[in-house]
Amino acid sequence: MHDKPDEPVGRLIEEFLTARATRKPSPHTLAAYRRDLTTVASLVAVDDGTTPLPLDRLPVSALSPRVMRAAFASFAAPRAAASVHRAWSTWNSFFTFLVAEGVVPGNPMPAVGRPRTPLPQPKPLRGEDTPEELLAAVAREDGRQRDPWPERDLAVLALALCAGLRLSELLALRVASVAGRPGERRVDVAGKGGRPRTVPIEAGVDRVLVDYLDSRRRRFGSRSVRPDSPLLVDRRGEPLRRGGLQYLVESCYRRAGIGDRVPRGARLHALRHTFATRLAEDGASAAEIMRLLGHASLASSQTYIEVTAGQQRAAVASNRTNRALAGLVGQREVR
Repeated sequence: MHDKPDEPVGRLIEEFLTARATRKPSPHTLAAYRRDLTTVASLVAVDDGTTPLPLDRLPVSALSPRVMRAAFASFAAPRAAASVHRAWSTWNSFFTFLVAEGVVPGNPMPAVGRPRTPLPQPKPLRGEDTPEELLAAVAREDGRQRDPWPERDLAVLALALCAGLRLSELLALRVASVAGRPGERRVDVAGKGGRPRTVPIEAGVDRVLVDYLDSRRRRFGSRSVRPDSPLLVDRRGEPLRRGGLQYLVESCYRRAGIGDRVPRGARLHALRHTFATRLAEDGASAAEIMRLLGHASLASSQTYIEVTAGQQRAAVASNRTNRALAGLVGQREVR
């Protein structure tokens, strides 16, 4: 319980962000929270009804339903519905936090209207054979590259196309994240919001990852592939970062000549959407797709994961990208 119920909103926003940080959101998510909270709060006018107060003078007790409706009306005027919806959700979480802390008696946000936003549409790679063309192009060494590393590039694409991992999930992988006995291989993923999930991988993806780690040993030595080492590294052996991973995928698109088949605004996420779309096309159920992509929590129990593992593995095995990748790896081994 706070001793000062009229604490300034600016200070409480910082407390909320500190509390959220323990959930390990991405820096981009925290920045979005801060931006939504401070932007709307800067529009609150309580003295004369027209002049906004600075955040360090704005008392939280002034944030009544009427005041919040007026602030959101000003916020919404120049913005898209999706942006207003996101800000509403952020403020709803903020007030839920304040109620739990005993700072305010209730949450005014249910009295503040929010626009309905349509569900985002999938943005897979365009073209029936585009994923196969991309994998084949990247598997070949490109003499124009300064330091070609097709094994690493193919591993990145395989994890995105055949396991549906997000950018942040790819960066968080460790060498030990790829585990399991032969025939039951899997990737243990730290999903969005810190929620864990397990994604089965087929023999083709497993072979690609083995080839990649072997090539990494040749480049940087055995110590570079210790279990706790980052799974994906750059050409200097340093952990791949967000910008480096995005550039890598962009360069793969250019080498394959498929840049015009990548939906605008999707880029790396188009690979994840391709994974999900092909699962649906090849017969996976909605529940299987939700679990594999991490849209539903898998933290209920390890037993539940084990019971459904066979169904999930069958769903992944039905993905024809996996079959194409297995054939591609087989061709490389024959050579």
